[in-house]
Amino acid sequence: MPTRVYLDWNATTPLRAEARAAMLAAYDLIGNPSSVHAEGREARRLVEDARASLAAAVGALPRNVVFTSSGTEANALALSPGLRGRSAHPVERLLVSAVEHASVLAGGRFPAGAISQIRVTRAGLVDLDHLKALLGEGPPALVSIMAANNETGALQPVAEAATIVHEAGSLLHVDAIQALGKIGFNINAIGADLATFSAHKIGGPKGVGALVVAEGIAGLEPVLRGGGQELNRRAGTENVAGIAGFGAAVRAALQALPEDAERVAKLRDRLENGIRAVAGGTIFSIGAERLPNTVLFTAPGLKAETAVIGFDLEGIAVSSGSACSSGKVQPSHVLSAMGFDPAVAQGAVRLSLGWSTGPEDINRALEAWRKLGNALLKG
Repeated sequence: MPTRVYLDWNATTPLRAEARAAMLAAYDLIGNPSSVHAEGREARRLVEDARASLAAAVGALPRNVVFTSSGTEANALALSPGLRGRSAHPVERLLVSAVEHASVLAGGRFPAGAISQIRVTRAGLVDLDHLKALLGEGPPALVSIMAANNETGALQPVAEAATIVHEAGSLLHVDAIQALGKIGFNINAIGADLATFSAHKIGGPKGVGALVVAEGIAGLEPVLRGGGQELNRRAGTENVAGIAGFGAAVRAALQALPEDAERVAKLRDRLENGIRAVAGGTIFSIGAERLPNTVLFTAPGLKAETAVIGFDLEGIAVSSGSACSSGKVQPSHVLSAMGFDPAVAQGAVRLSLGWSTGPEDINRALEAWRKLGNALLKG
C-alpha cells in the first residue's frame, strides 16, 4: 500500500526530531519550574532557554514572551481592553480584519459592541483606506491583522498598517502563527505591539502557544489568575516539556528557513501549474504575495467535501481551509470576505506543504486532482 502523502501542514505539522528529543529530556525532570531547589531550577532553565529562543527568533526581549496553552489562548490574552502604549490613553475598541482566524474574530475580552471588521480586497488583503476611516471614527483601538492568512497564504501589509495604526494613537496585534518558520518575522521591523505564535505550526508539540509583547506596552490583564507565573501574565504551572519542544522547534525551523522556503516555493509553483491545467482550476490570492507553501484552489462545480474525501481515498491529506471547525466542511469566511459567491467559497480546497514534502508527493497530488477534475468534466 502506498505511503500516505500529508499536504495539510497549515493545520498542523509533524513533530520535529529536535522537539521530540527536547521533550523526552524534559519529561525526565522532577522539578516544578517555580521551585527554588536544584530540581526546580533545572526545569526553569528549560523554560527560559525556550523563551530566549523564541524572543531571538522574532526580535523581542525574553521578558516579553508569555507562554500559553495554544495560539487561541495567546490571541485571547492579547485582545484585551485597557492596553496602553505610545499614547497614555488605553484602547477601548477592537478592529479586526475580516479574514482573521476564528479566535481573533471572537474578539477576546472586548464586548461585541466594541468590535468592528476591516474590509479586505478581492486578493484577500486588508483595505488600508478602510482601516484609516475606522480609526478616525472613535477612541484609540487595538487593531488585529494576521501576518499570513491560514487559508489563502496571502501576506498582509502589516508594516504599512502599523504606521497607520500608530499615527492614530492605537496599537497593533499581529497573529503570526502561520508566518513563523515560513517567512522572516521581526516584531520591531514590522512595528507590531503584540504578536502571537503556536508551536505545532513549526514542528513543535500541540497545546503550546506564546504571546510576545513589544517594549513599552502596558495594561495587559491575565486571563488566568493564580500563582503569578509568566511574570503575572498567565497563571498556572508551565508545560515544561511542551515549552522545551517549542524552543527546539523554533531553533530548528529558523536554521532551515531560507533553504526550506525556496525549495517548497518551487514545489508549490509546480503544484499550482498542474492544478490550473485541469478542469478550469483556479488559485485564490495568486496576485498577492503569499506564503511559499500554501495553495487554495477551486474549479467550476467542485465541492470541497467531495474533493477532500477524494484526495483522502487516494492517500493524500488535504483540507477545505481552516482546521478550526471540528471537521465541518463549510463555506470559507475568508473567501466570503474577499467577495466570492458562497458556491465558490463552498468549493475551496487547501493544500499546504512542509519541510519533508518532495517531488513525488506533488506528482501524487496532481494525479489525484486529474482524476477528480476529469470526473468533474464528465459530470
